Amino acid sequence: MSAHFLPRLLAAALLVPALAGPVRAEDHPTLKKVEWSFEKPLGTYERPALQRGFQVFKEICSSCHTLHYVNFRNLADHGGPGFSVAEVKAIAAAYQKDVLDDTGQPKQVPRTPSDGFPDPFANEQAARASNGGALPPDLSLITHAREGGANYVYSLLTGFKEPPAGFEMRPGMNYNEAFAGHQIAMPAQLTEGRVTYTDGTAATPDQMAHDVVTFLEWAADPKMEERKRLGLNVMTYLAALSLLLFLAYRKVWHDKH
Repeated sequence: MSAHFLPRLLAAALLVPALAGPVRAEDHPTLKKVEWSFEKPLGTYERPALQRGFQVFKEICSSCHTLHYVNFRNLADHGGPGFSVAEVKAIAAAYQKDVLDDTGQPKQVPRTPSDGFPDPFANEQAARASNGGALPPDLSLITHAREGGANYVYSLLTGFKEPPAGFEMRPGMNYNEAFAGHQIAMPAQLTEGRVTYTDGTAATPDQMAHDVVTFLEWAADPKMEERKRLGLNVMTYLAALSLLLFLAYRKVWHDKH
């Protein structure tokens, strides 16, 4: 490569970003920062928030979104929302599933705790047809599948606004501050008082977003508390072992020169 070619190559490389244009603000939406109980080093899930979040998912989110990696029985698991076995049975029985009877004919029976949550649509085509061509994502791992995690999902749920003056919206789209490009097919879902919490908590959009994100974080990482407890036990053991080794060292070598 000649010496005269290198300056031209460098100039071309510097010119490419200029031709591409400046980075738009909508490509890097600003996320809201929320102090989550589960993000602390020894953090835990707030049990009341988990139960309220499940209620939000069941009454609002499940009409469009799936939860493929969670079964009803998980709601009674240690470290989960804290529902009793009887409560989980009642929750599962509220949903129907298709089975074959003794004659081979289909019939519907109540779901059991070992079953998963039902899909809201028969297939992907039906899901897209009901949502303007967009496919609602499965929410089982959504807080770990999106950059920004829980803050992103919270910001998305609370980010619906009227578009600023001069902002051109595509037909059927909704303006959202947290979504890249600010145009999303899903309309605002968490409207004031849309659910009635059984514990009397005011169902504001911010509260519902906080609760359902807590529930979805648990769905994505149900063993988080167990993992942190194990980590604490391991660190405690290593600290105690280090102290014993140090004392043994002092005992053996204290009179050696």
